[in-house]
Amino acid sequence: MTRNQRRARVTVSGRVQGVFFRAKTQDVAVDLGLSGTVANLPDGRVEAVFQGPSHAVDEAIAFCRKGPPHAKVDAIEVVELDPVAEPAGAFEVR
Repeated sequence: MTRNQRRARVTVSGRVQGVFFRAKTQDVAVDLGLSGTVANLPDGRVEAVFQGPSHAVDEAIAFCRKGPPHAKVDAIEVVELDPVAEPAGAFEVR
């Protein structure tokens, strides 16, 4: 783990399930070389955890603010977390 690693949990609310939000988030994260996860929550929100270089995490969060074409993002919450040891680029949909 390098010193410039950042880890953030993003919770997205709105019309974000059933619109390929998780799949597109995974595509963005993999393209940026991030590790982490994305999952649907029982209350209709989507939660993603991104880890990697700060600029790449910023780009992933920016994607979450708008989402894929059929999504309607009402709000996002970003919580900074302590980085953990994870293989780079290991990003999973759950």
